[in-house]
Amino acid sequence: MSGSASGLRAVTSIEACEVRVIDPAKVAATRDRLPSTWETDALADWFKVLGDATRARILYAVLEAGDLCVCDLAATVDVPESTVSHALRWLRGAGVVRARRAGKMMYYSLDDEHVRMLLEVGREHLRHREQIR
Repeated sequence: MSGSASGLRAVTSIEACEVRVIDPAKVAATRDRLPSTWETDALADWFKVLGDATRARILYAVLEAGDLCVCDLAATVDVPESTVSHALRWLRGAGVVRARRAGKMMYYSLDDEHVRMLLEVGREHLRHREQIR
């Protein structure tokens, strides 16, 4: 295996099975427990949220601070307010953050505890990987 700049390793060879199914009962039972195609498509779309470093930084800023307005988020993650606004529209559409109006200001927070848990588990996974390297 070879490393890449992103930290992911490329697989350079895969051993192919000489037979197509070793344990048909296990295959059938596992297939029955798999999420539906709709669920896996929706989950893949949800994980695309973290596919952009700016969106990920915004989410972690909101995770750490609670709710933040666009200008404070922009200052926190060091990007223009227009970039933050665009990312927040995308994140709201994905159901990852929610907005709360206070006068003329909009404050953004994580949509629910599941989002918080996924972000925390993702960060813990990265820390664990660094420890085993």
